[in-house]
Amino acid sequence: MARDKGIKPIFVGERDANGVLKRSYEGIDMREVYRKKPVSYKIAKRLMDIFGSAIAMILFSPVFLGTAIAIKLEDGGPVFYSGQRYGKDMKYFPMHKFRSMCIDAEKKTKSVLSDADKNGLAFKIKDDPRITKVGKFIRKTSIDELPQFWNVFKGQMSLVGPRPIQTTDKEIEAYEKQRWVVKPGITAIWQVCGRAEVPWDEWVEMDLKYIMEMSLWTDIKLMFITVSAILKKNGAM
Repeated sequence: MARDKGIKPIFVGERDANGVLKRSYEGIDMREVYRKKPVSYKIAKRLMDIFGSAIAMILFSPVFLGTAIAIKLEDGGPVFYSGQRYGKDMKYFPMHKFRSMCIDAEKKTKSVLSDADKNGLAFKIKDDPRITKVGKFIRKTSIDELPQFWNVFKGQMSLVGPRPIQTTDKEIEAYEKQRWVVKPGITAIWQVCGRAEVPWDEWVEMDLKYIMEMSLWTDIKLMFITVSAILKKNGAM
């Protein structure tokens, strides 16, 4: 978490007497904010995504191979898992990960949802019984996320942007939808400043804050903070 990583958590907004978070960006059209970002930045960001993801896949190729072998040896199941996620403008795309759960994880999902910690549109299951032994290790070390560099290379994701979440049947407010006016990313403000400790409404505020302030320097800074956190073995990306 943020304190463990030596990163000062970002305080987002104020809460009223009922605990409702004041929306810092109410009335601001994030689509228009993104439209006004310099074309030079958008081109540079895409070039950074292409070359950054390509270099990462080359550098991590031995890890890819070792992880694939470990997953196969454990239960003989598929190496990768592709789950539907909301992309830019809430269009679906298959986000790739190394499989960290048992082969029949989908069938067991309903039975474990009652133990999930709900957080807005996201949820987390403590001591999830579906996670394999290899899965626990690759999650802790963020190795399970490495295939997302392919999503970045293809243009479905960016190195930096709001983290993608699972698609849901729950109605999403217009204010929340604004986090999807840009491509989802491998890392973001939320990723390095609290993660599961951050309530969903603050998570949205962090993503909107990123869209307001996104620049090449912001992206580079967030990537360096993320790499530093991982090298210190402070949990998943």
